[in-house]
Amino acid sequence: MKIIIYEDDDKLRQSLKLLIDGTEGFTVVGDYPNCRNVEAEVGGLHPDIVLMDIDMPEVNGIEGVERIKAKYPEVKILMHTVFDDNEKLFACLKAGAQGYLLKKTPPAKLLDALLDIYTGGAPMSPGIARRVLETFHELKPASEKYGLTKREKEILQLLTEGYTYKAISSECHISMDTVSTHLRHIYEKLHVNCGTEAVAKAIRERLV
Repeated sequence: MKIIIYEDDDKLRQSLKLLIDGTEGFTVVGDYPNCRNVEAEVGGLHPDIVLMDIDMPEVNGIEGVERIKAKYPEVKILMHTVFDDNEKLFACLKAGAQGYLLKKTPPAKLLDALLDIYTGGAPMSPGIARRVLETFHELKPASEKYGLTKREKEILQLLTEGYTYKAISSECHISMDTVSTHLRHIYEKLHVNCGTEAVAKAIRERLV
C-alpha cells in the first residue's frame, strides 16, 4: 500500500518514513512538512493512505483533510497527533478522517492501524475511541430533540414524501381532524408555521 506522510517535525517524519518503508507491504511515496500543496501531491502520487499530523505551519492537518476529501474522497486518512481534545478530534472526523492515533502509540500499533484503515477499519487510540463512543451515546436523535411522538414522526415522514392531508388520513387510518391536530402539534414543536416549513426543517435537520 502507498502512503504519504504529513508531519512538520523533520526528525519524526524521517523516523516514520523509515519505520513504514521498512515494513513489507508498505511504501512511503511522499513526505511533507505541511499541506500547502496537498491536492497536487495526493493527485500526483495516488496514495492509499495519508498519515496526517494536525499542528503544521502554513496549512494544518484539519484543512489538509478537508482539501483531500473534497477532491479525492477515496483516499483514507489516519490522523497522527499529540492532541487528544474533543475539538480537534471531532473536527478531524467531521472533515473526513477515518482514524485518529496519538503520537505516543507504539510503532507496531501504528503499523497495525495503517493495515486496519486500509482494509476498511477506523483505528483509534483507546482513550479516543472511548470518547467517541461516549459522545455518540450522549447524542439524541434529532426528532427526540423536538419531542415528536412516534405517530407525529410517521405523519411528518409522509408529509415530506408529498402526501396530502387526505392521503395521510387514509395511510394512518385516522380522521382528517386527527391529522390536523397532529400537524398542529408538529408545527408547534418544530417552531414552524406551515407544512412547507415543517418539511424544509425535517429534511435540513434529518428528522425523518
